[in-house]
Amino acid sequence: MEQQPVVCVVGPTASGKTKLAITLAKELDGEIINMDSMQIYRRMDIGTAKPSLAERQGIKHHLLDILEPHESFTVAQYAKAAQDTIREVGTRGKLPILTGGTGFYLRALTQALQLGGIRSDDELRRRLKREAETPEGKLRLFSRLEQIDPKTAARLHPNDVQRVTRAIEVYELTGKPFSHQQPAPQTHTMSFCMLGTTMDRAMLYTRINARVERMMEQGLLREVQALLHNNVPATAQAMQGIGYKEIVAALAGETSIQEAAQRIQQHTRHYAKRQWTWFRAEPRVQWLDMAREENTAMALQMAKTFWKEANQ
Repeated sequence: MEQQPVVCVVGPTASGKTKLAITLAKELDGEIINMDSMQIYRRMDIGTAKPSLAERQGIKHHLLDILEPHESFTVAQYAKAAQDTIREVGTRGKLPILTGGTGFYLRALTQALQLGGIRSDDELRRRLKREAETPEGKLRLFSRLEQIDPKTAARLHPNDVQRVTRAIEVYELTGKPFSHQQPAPQTHTMSFCMLGTTMDRAMLYTRINARVERMMEQGLLREVQALLHNNVPATAQAMQGIGYKEIVAALAGETSIQEAAQRIQQHTRHYAKRQWTWFRAEPRVQWLDMAREENTAMALQMAKTFWKEANQ
């Protein structure tokens, strides 16, 4: 086996990635490697839709709950951790199955982006962060990014401070836009079977709205309160995630809890649309409408064929 085979299950949030990945892992003796930038954090379970132990059905999961919420995590760090995990899973004869909706993580693994390896400049990063925290600071930073790197800006939201500032930082450190960085030399060899979960947009948005309602019922408010009570700063990278920043604003009296829930629904729908755009640009993804039950069997057959051919 010259290359390590890896199955990737990608797609917009709430489109059935977790369910399909677990089905594949059970049938193909696989282990799941998280590819969601929010599920890496401990004690952030409800708002990230992290699969519970019951939902995991005994399947081993990797790269879940590996950081405290106040810690930052770069794309380069994820790529290194995921590569090491893929290699370890593969050496035991198991099929590594990546699943999640963070496009930057997938691209870092499949294209070995050099930009993730550029060292951070602490002073520059602090300066950009301070600017983001000023009135209209986020919009000013985003406007700057649009000028120096419109391609990257088109993929980001102005409120995604971490990635906006990282893109600006890369430009200021290298003189090249984030989107123009060249792939780094490949230090690993992997082959990928990419399966994309999708469904009618109206149906997906209904699922998203219902999911947020469940999150509120399950105690998302209490989860955010507990994080703040345990000294996780409201400005922490993890707290900028959808579902957390809206509740933080409500707790600060900037909006009501009901309005916060509605904003979470709206922001999640917008995020799903951006995920669609991102993953549609990856030609290797084979899309499956998960509203059709027969497509689960089709996905299983695709992955099974891929796994069999890789082992010949």
